[in-house]
Amino acid sequence: MPKILLSLSFILAAHTLFAQKALTKRYPRDICLRVIDNAAEALATSQPGVYRYYSRAEFKRYLDSLKTTVNAPMTELELYRKLKPMVARIGCLHTDLITGANYKGWLDKSPNLLPLQLCCDGNRAFVVKNYSTDKTIVPGDELLAINGKSIPEVLKLLLPAIPADGYNQTMKYRALYHMFPSWYRSVIEVTDTFSLAVKQHDREVLITVPAVMKKDIAQDGFLKEFSYPKQLAFEVTGNTAVLTIHSFANSAIKRGDQQFREFMDKTFEELRQKGIPNLVVDLRYNTGGSDVNAAYFSGFFFDKPYRYWDRIEVTDKIAKKIKGIAGIWYRKPVLKDSVWLWQKGKTVKDFDFFEVQQPSPYAYKGKVYVLINGFCMSSCADVASVLSSHKKAVFVGEETGGGYQGNNSGLMPGVNLRPTKMVLTVPLQGYFTAVDPKINFGRGTMPDYPVKMTINDIISGVDKSMELTMELIAGQSRQEVAISL
Repeated sequence: MPKILLSLSFILAAHTLFAQKALTKRYPRDICLRVIDNAAEALATSQPGVYRYYSRAEFKRYLDSLKTTVNAPMTELELYRKLKPMVARIGCLHTDLITGANYKGWLDKSPNLLPLQLCCDGNRAFVVKNYSTDKTIVPGDELLAINGKSIPEVLKLLLPAIPADGYNQTMKYRALYHMFPSWYRSVIEVTDTFSLAVKQHDREVLITVPAVMKKDIAQDGFLKEFSYPKQLAFEVTGNTAVLTIHSFANSAIKRGDQQFREFMDKTFEELRQKGIPNLVVDLRYNTGGSDVNAAYFSGFFFDKPYRYWDRIEVTDKIAKKIKGIAGIWYRKPVLKDSVWLWQKGKTVKDFDFFEVQQPSPYAYKGKVYVLINGFCMSSCADVASVLSSHKKAVFVGEETGGGYQGNNSGLMPGVNLRPTKMVLTVPLQGYFTAVDPKINFGRGTMPDYPVKMTINDIISGVDKSMELTMELIAGQSRQEVAISL
């Protein structure tokens, strides 16, 4: 047993030493420039949405300007901080850049996270929860500066590094609400101490707190994904039903011993049998999942055939790769008007939804309210845009983080940016939803009734979006009664 423990200790020590060397290793300037060029080349040749929101000339100007800032050898983390905003700038939440797994794992084993959960509002930040040993910091206090950087300066660095579709900001602010300490560590600095300027009762105070480890503060919804026993929930109260869909992902749904189609068919059949006039669909924090499930769900709100996607585009390089063994699953893309169009799969159904879709036999006829926020992404955002475009529901909450006109996703291989350990995720398909391309360009689905996330509502535990929705339903019911009289 002692020999085993000694060997294990040696392995752990060697692993830590390797991670530390990876952290401090500096790459020559020419290598750093080559890595930047390789990342840009991978995006330009394989990612079909690189020029979706910014022109080729704008991308090149940004790239050239970025390269002028590389004047000396850099560590992987320093290079990551250069590249991350470039990757995020193209406006695609599925395109991402990550550091080596060993590096992040090593960081998580040390106290280097800010012990505060924050709610950022414009250029301000407010304390939601305090995980530090200094209990003089209380929820509602305004954080003015961190280690000498004002909050506006901090946000000016963080926001451009967070990916979102198009020009969207709601997803970025949601990401900071749930993961501010992690983003600060990745983009600004790794430190074991935080000197904070805090505004309390109209007075600025300086407080120094030690950093904490992730394992000591992470919980559902903060530095950790939400965990739900069931992804799908349905409840009827009086004349109103609430349908909650946390995810469209089959893997997550099946973990809760649920089947998506079976659940939805049963739900909408019950709505019809009971004649429920109001349906609230809560899609908040639904980050997407199966396109098959999302498209199927949309059919419950139509009474005649409709379009879901308009088309799927790929780059010239990817179109020419569909040959050999790839031809077992996929058909060769078709060139039309200088654009390569992806076709239906041979053995998979993931790309079937640019064809005309049929309504469900259980189509709902009542009034529909959909709750959305900045963490409605990917296939969830597709559903929202299609329903909004056809005016099938009243939307309450925040602009979706996923794009109104679609996104870039589908097949998403990782590109190793050697000799570093960084990996660039490159989506290969550009999806275009069947909506007016001139409406909400570069934005998500916009709410009919906007509800802003505020520190006061968070502290008091108020669900303003749900409250407003119930008020709208009550007002509609009173109006209908008055008309009948």
